Amino acid sequence: MGYIDLKYKPEKNDLICFFRVEPEKGVSLKKAAEAIASESSIGTWLEVKTMKQRIKKLGAKVFEINGNYVKIAYPIELFEPGNMPQILSSIAGNIFGMKQIKNLRLEDVFFPEKLIKSFKGPKFGIEGIRKLLKIYKRPLTGTIIKPKVGLNEKEHAKVAYQAWVGGIDIVKDDENLSSLSFNNFSKRVLETLKMRDKAENETGERKIYMPNITAEIDSMLQRANFVRAAGGEYVMVDIITTGWSALQTLRNANEGLNLVLHAHRAGHAAITKNAKHGIAMKVIAKIVRIIGLDQLHVGTIVGKMFEGKKEVIENCKALKEEMFGLRKVMPVASGGLHPLHIPELLKNFGSDVVLQFGGGCHGHPLGTTAGAKAIRQALEASMQGIDLKDYSKTHKELKVAFKMWGK
Repeated sequence: MGYIDLKYKPEKNDLICFFRVEPEKGVSLKKAAEAIASESSIGTWLEVKTMKQRIKKLGAKVFEINGNYVKIAYPIELFEPGNMPQILSSIAGNIFGMKQIKNLRLEDVFFPEKLIKSFKGPKFGIEGIRKLLKIYKRPLTGTIIKPKVGLNEKEHAKVAYQAWVGGIDIVKDDENLSSLSFNNFSKRVLETLKMRDKAENETGERKIYMPNITAEIDSMLQRANFVRAAGGEYVMVDIITTGWSALQTLRNANEGLNLVLHAHRAGHAAITKNAKHGIAMKVIAKIVRIIGLDQLHVGTIVGKMFEGKKEVIENCKALKEEMFGLRKVMPVASGGLHPLHIPELLKNFGSDVVLQFGGGCHGHPLGTTAGAKAIRQALEASMQGIDLKDYSKTHKELKVAFKMWGK
């Protein structure tokens, strides 16, 4: 029906998708590609009279086929400006469930400037975060309170304080801590911000707390407002389980709240992990940046998560590459990290990253403060090009970290 045009040259305002396509047995790649282009634009299972006059203008066009990889261009008229759910319902919707397709993976999306400009984009980004913390050259250090669920409000705040005074910059809630019977959100925020102020006074360094505001959208906005009123400067949200519409609402509200928005990607692997089917993490990274969050988990390469170096580097590139003037998003490396990973992390990420340690901080044999000190010591040594083993000879906490993790 005219959805394949290998001579087509994409126009400036086209949205372009890069798919990996594995047709069902007996279906040619061309037929599968045409089905994808049809279903994700104006097609239907049966030709109708009104289609012929519309397909030339609004039909998606398969303009490149290379092995199992296909590029499809979509005219911008197919998309409502500023509506990410509608865009994704088109390019990442019904197409994953069609009979002609055995496996389908959305590897990348190139959004046109006109569509990108219809979204807010990050309010702070890397530059704004560094300005807020007054840390301009080194990576930021972070931790998650462990055990992530189980502590009451005062216990939670105490562990945060112990991490801050040891040298950690950022303390965050974990993805499944919201407002629980034993740890109320409002009480936790007030107690922890009190400890933040105490740590700042004692260390002379800026300290950040990121409460998890993830909830139904009205509750989420109320929590964001509460954090701002209490003197907080950051919040975190679980982007996958919260949903794109709610993220846009939060970002719109943030024009008045002026909070740094941290994106936790809990649940992403249900979509991203299968190399043959689903959506690549770098696509999610681009969407998060366009909507306008300021930080995003990207994997670690060396930790407990599944992504390899190539994938993590691509995730970071999506957050930092030129994108029609959008601010750059701060990558967050988190998941199974300990102080001895830092030299390798710096090689892979450079300095624009949050290095986030959970058990790698609190699991230190001498406790949370010692764990935080070991992290800062490892970072200081790495930034100066000093071997960690040599540095540990004069730094007790790092020396103990070697005994714990240096096997």
